[in-house]
Amino acid sequence: MEFNKIEDILEKYFQGETSIAEENQLKEYFSSSNVAQHLEQYKPMFGYFSQVKEQKSTQEIPLKAKKRNVAWLSIAASIVVLLGIGTYFFVSEKNAAQAVAQSELGTYDDPEEALAATQKALALLSNNVNVGIESVQYIQEYQQSKNKIFKQ
Repeated sequence: MEFNKIEDILEKYFQGETSIAEENQLKEYFSSSNVAQHLEQYKPMFGYFSQVKEQKSTQEIPLKAKKRNVAWLSIAASIVVLLGIGTYFFVSEKNAAQAVAQSELGTYDDPEEALAATQKALALLSNNVNVGIESVQYIQEYQQSKNKIFKQ
């Protein structure tokens, strides 16, 4: 009966489903002298676990702390910031030059050329205003026809 119980616990052990109490039972069983013949093959494994548990290491393990080179990181960050500021001012200067060039559009040094351009712009404005006046005349005719029909 005890062998069957040990075999069941051993099967659970290899599937990773045992509790600590069941593992302790296995260790006690395999450290005893009356181990079943067909389970003798597992005795060295559990004996090894008990033996290793008692060993203590005297070797010192040197721990190297990873030092981040903060100086290099700060220099790299400063360079990135300076490049960003330089790029911003370069682009701003370029945009300002374009704005000045665009604001100078429409200025003339020759008065005759300025007069011709002004007359052209006023003629265009006059044509558009005349179209608007024609539309208003149609609306006035519509109003007169409506008043005749509906006699107020």
